[in-house]
Amino acid sequence: MMSNVEGSDRPRALVTSPLRGEGFDRIRQLVDVVYEPWIDQTPLRMYSSSQLAERIDAEGADVLIVETDSVKGEVFERPLRFVGCTRGDPNNVDLQAATAAGVPVVHCPGRNADAVAELAVALIFTLGRQVLAADADVRAGQIYRDGTIPYQRFRSWELAGRTAGLVGLGAVGRALRWRLEALGMTVVAYDPYSDEAKASLDELLATSDVVSMHAPVTPDTTGMIGAEEFGAMRAGALFVNTARAQLHDTDALVEALQSGHLGGAGLDHFVGENLAVDHPLVSMPNVVLTPHIGGATWDTEARQSSMVANDLARVLSGQAPTRIANPEVLR
Repeated sequence: MMSNVEGSDRPRALVTSPLRGEGFDRIRQLVDVVYEPWIDQTPLRMYSSSQLAERIDAEGADVLIVETDSVKGEVFERPLRFVGCTRGDPNNVDLQAATAAGVPVVHCPGRNADAVAELAVALIFTLGRQVLAADADVRAGQIYRDGTIPYQRFRSWELAGRTAGLVGLGAVGRALRWRLEALGMTVVAYDPYSDEAKASLDELLATSDVVSMHAPVTPDTTGMIGAEEFGAMRAGALFVNTARAQLHDTDALVEALQSGHLGGAGLDHFVGENLAVDHPLVSMPNVVLTPHIGGATWDTEARQSSMVANDLARVLSGQAPTRIANPEVLR
């Protein structure tokens, strides 16, 4: 924690988002910092709007940098100069209230794109090469299970020469696309909001050996992959979702796996971000489950720090920020 210099007119920032690296160093050069990252608290701490307003008052802060706290209501009754939200989608911030109060809100689109893309690649490899089952045999002393050799049990197709279908071609989809192309895969994409995505969803499902989800959750995308769509996928195809569980029908996914139509699934999200230990997915050997860790890298924190630092410097020098979530505040 840095204390404000007595008599100084330097801005003072209350920071509850995890920051690190050169970007955080730059923020410290620009403003006095009170650093209380929510993720390092035990138990985890997410401020309500009233709690956040109290902390702003207690620290005399006029700059706010958050990730999960509720930035609404009475928060904008405080004399804030800047709000930085380190989420790609600043849905915890009332943008209309911020604009009415004359406060620019910046966000961090694509901050975790590389991290999530890397996890998607990891899930695809883990599924395709049956890594977990092979690891389990070694740990159980069953390398030659039932008189067989591992080469017999774990033969699989290589990714090179196969087709991957990306549902959504935003920052994560684009980051995954070049990685898969570098592995020798043909990549097709469906995204009605991207000119780079040329395939229809039907075409993608029919031609892809791997289907990977990268769409935002909206009324149009919720449940977009259900029984009909799983049935339209190639026999033996792999399904990967590192976006949000709401994009697919979990019951339909279970049925497609149990029937043998799908070759496997890799999931980084569940409804409510929790999965019961007796859920059918848990006992399936061709399913890989990770607990919403796609963006969990130190690099994500360093990247979001630099994004916020750059826009904070612009705002303090009288320039328009580059990643502003409420551009109407500048008019």
